[in-house]
Amino acid sequence: MFDPVALKNLKERIRERTSADIGLLEEIRAEARLLRGEVRTIRPRSTTAVSLVASDGGNNSFVFDPFQVQLVRVVDSYGKELFVDVISPTTDTDELSRAQFDQHGHPRTSLGQMMHDLGVKTLAELSPMIPEGREIREHPERVKPGWVLVYRDLCEWAVLYDRICHERFATDTLIVRDGLLRSKIFAKELFIQWRLKIEEAIERIFREDRRRVYLVGLAKHSKVLDRYNLGLALENIFPSGDPLYVAVPREMERRVFRWQEWARGEESEAEGGEAPKFVAGSMFFVRFGSRNGDPIWPVDIFTPQVPQASEIFGYLLADARDGFPIPHYPRCLQQAHEHAEIVDFDLAIFQDHIYEAVRSFLPEDKREIVDALRLVKDVSAERYRR
Repeated sequence: MFDPVALKNLKERIRERTSADIGLLEEIRAEARLLRGEVRTIRPRSTTAVSLVASDGGNNSFVFDPFQVQLVRVVDSYGKELFVDVISPTTDTDELSRAQFDQHGHPRTSLGQMMHDLGVKTLAELSPMIPEGREIREHPERVKPGWVLVYRDLCEWAVLYDRICHERFATDTLIVRDGLLRSKIFAKELFIQWRLKIEEAIERIFREDRRRVYLVGLAKHSKVLDRYNLGLALENIFPSGDPLYVAVPREMERRVFRWQEWARGEESEAEGGEAPKFVAGSMFFVRFGSRNGDPIWPVDIFTPQVPQASEIFGYLLADARDGFPIPHYPRCLQQAHEHAEIVDFDLAIFQDHIYEAVRSFLPEDKREIVDALRLVKDVSAERYRR
């Protein structure tokens, strides 16, 4: 702990720094005031809300796992398992790529379908963050283990793609992604192709089946919202009374993001600028509650569907009103998280499978070591039970 003298000095330094930077707050408030005339009320609507979400890598930590096995699992808000795989940082990515296709070269998974449609045959071609199989085989010590999380993200994007482009819809449907509609994990201009194919599929679905399919991405956190949240509150941009939303100008995004490409949308092409390689959505600040103090969320609407923003947020509102345990947060996302989480009994089963797999490859006289390790408790955790 800080001693009283140090704490007093620290308090004075914080006050001095805040005083020196107070001009920044005035600038933020001025930018927030520009939004006041653009705020719109959300009116509830009814439709089918479906969410796709990948299991969080943090939920997949195992007590005994010398191979750093990762369970990749994507489910929807109804609990339907849409993709499942088991990999580790030393998995041969050439074999992993081939596993997405059958013996005739036809896609057998959602990831394989997306790879086929984007014209790539290997995961290394799909993402520069996925190492080539030869590198893993010849120099596994050089490979960064973080690529397995990129693979997990690619699986989630693939399920989203396959759901829209290769399935039929019986009703108007709102598909909600956990996270903004932006990604830097695709190689070259593949994310542009991904965005265009999604747009074509949505148009085809309406033309052939007269069904509306909407796509949004909702994040729990955003640097843009972090910057402007206080300004929105001080200027009372979202007054009490109704659920509200407002579009976030790209210029406000560019003031926040370190990489300008993260704030370059589809409109840049119409202006003669560089095509948006990483962005498929337009950001909005949304409050599904009706009171000051209710949470505001950053939401990306698929850019071609921005003109239907009032309808989309009306659909989301109906779902967010039932949000639990997080209030005023879409229930479909929370349900998907509940289904995707690998905890409690499921985690124990998976843990046992790892023990058994390791044990089976050991000599008979060494297997008792694994059995003993299964009984070892986390001694450090005992201190929290006292």
